[in-house]
Amino acid sequence: MAEGIMKKLYGPGVYVQSAGVHNDLEIDGFAITVCKEIGVELERHRSRSFDEMQQLGDDLSSFDHIVALSPASQHRALELTRFFHLTVDYWPIMDPTGLGETRETKLNAYRQSRDQILRHLTERWGPARKV
Repeated sequence: MAEGIMKKLYGPGVYVQSAGVHNDLEIDGFAITVCKEIGVELERHRSRSFDEMQQLGDDLSSFDHIVALSPASQHRALELTRFFHLTVDYWPIMDPTGLGETRETKLNAYRQSRDQILRHLTERWGPARKV
């Protein structure tokens, strides 16, 4: 969600690449739904892991900033950046997977996570830019 939301808010002038500790391959349908509500399309998004990024040639030293959204990703980011001059921020975003019993309560959990990401992005980089 974070990559798609950041691209929507700040446009093509910012290079953003999401990565996780593990590659889940498929994007969660609830994430797709709640992002679509705010005009962010995730249907074609492909998740990747830190390791996969490196295998595909993404050089972590070419990034300026890493934002970790879970303790595991923060740990992995700090591990990978020991040798690079990068800023690593940790934003403790609620993990909505597995929360809620009904479709609506699940969607509400995903909306809360989406809104946490939105709040952190605008607090860190300001209001959305005109794209």
